[in-house]
Amino acid sequence: MMKLEELVSQLQLAYGDGLRSVVLFGSAVAGEHNPKISDYNVLVIVDSLPLARLRAVAAVSKAWAEDGNPPPMTFTANEWKSSADIFPMEYADILERHRVLFGDPPFDGIRVAPSDLRLQVEQQTMGKLLQLRQATMGAGGDRKLQLEVLEKSLSTLMVIFRGVSRLVGQAPSQDYEELTRALALRAGFSPDPFVKVIRHVRGTEKISRDSAAGILEGYLAAMERLVAYLNEFRG
Repeated sequence: MMKLEELVSQLQLAYGDGLRSVVLFGSAVAGEHNPKISDYNVLVIVDSLPLARLRAVAAVSKAWAEDGNPPPMTFTANEWKSSADIFPMEYADILERHRVLFGDPPFDGIRVAPSDLRLQVEQQTMGKLLQLRQATMGAGGDRKLQLEVLEKSLSTLMVIFRGVSRLVGQAPSQDYEELTRALALRAGFSPDPFVKVIRHVRGTEKISRDSAAGILEGYLAAMERLVAYLNEFRG
């Protein structure tokens, strides 16, 4: 398995002097990382990305992905400075939870506008509800698949919960359970299904396959309420 230090070394070889920064962000920084389920999210900033550079880094990216990680999110320096309005949830998350692995911190002048954040939060929340419905239909009555839906959806849901919390003026907790309870209280949904999955992923309280369907039903009901809350929210 490729370690973070090895990834950075390989990126240095591939990009040479053109590599500006390598930043780890997400659950691995916040203390909620589970090596069996979670992946490592890495931001890479370079001077430029000509085809020759992309070819040089292809093998590195492939090896990193084969260990279950998403390919490094790679920007040119100019793109990084001008894209906060396009990816406000991601930028807010990176700004709040990061560790610089190489180079200078690339955060000076980066700001997330509330109007941009609201648009993406609403889109992502509704999109995730639709994905959960599709995944539930795909799982059918298969309890193993139902449990996989719950496990695989958690990290994305926590990104959404952090985005909603910031939108409504709450500083999102780094602890998934605290984050969920605070948002559930404000938006009016039950935190229980999410708390059960959080504890399951942490390995402290495992979910039986027989109870997966009921928890999934609670997931869907809570996300429907969250969508309605955002539609009603006036900020």
